[in-house]
Amino acid sequence: MKPVLLINPNGSEAATEAMLRIAQRHLEQVVPWTNPEGPPMITDPGALSLAAEQIARADLPDASGVIVAAFGDPGAEALARRLECPVVGIGQAAALAAAKAGSFAVATTTPDLREPIDALMRAHADGYLGAFITEDDPLALLRDQTALDAALTDACLRAREAGAERVIIGGGPLAEAAQRISQRVSVPLIQPLPEACKLLATAL
Repeated sequence: MKPVLLINPNGSEAATEAMLRIAQRHLEQVVPWTNPEGPPMITDPGALSLAAEQIARADLPDASGVIVAAFGDPGAEALARRLECPVVGIGQAAALAAAKAGSFAVATTTPDLREPIDALMRAHADGYLGAFITEDDPLALLRDQTALDAALTDACLRAREAGAERVIIGGGPLAEAAQRISQRVSVPLIQPLPEACKLLATAL
């Protein structure tokens, strides 16, 4: 059987490696692919749209299935039309998983992506309460693990106070942070990448 292809739509090899380690806990054969033209982090609608175009036209290795590991699922729909194998976006997978428990929200670090995140969540699931976003610069938070964890924990607690029964940690590069803070908050967290692995495994 061909391996699963893990696509990182941004250009960070470090983020790809972190996500690969997580995916390998859920899938037997995973091959990573980093967008050579991508930004260090997708933080605004323009970068999200550009990444979608880049992924849609990318020359990708053969795979049994594909995971698009950026929370806005850039290029996932185009790849699903183009490829014969299953394609799963981590945002889609997270929304489907979170909605099983009722109301849910997103905690993330990218304020400029609020509208695309809202649209993606509502397209795939009911019960979405909105995005709760950290205040500091997203790239600065990624460089400071302690600050990132504290900011995401605060966003999760605000989501819980608003009535969320589950909270999605929204962002491919936030996959490790989601695991670190899972015991700190009083609401179950949905980790998009593991959910995408589960959804793809079912499809395969």
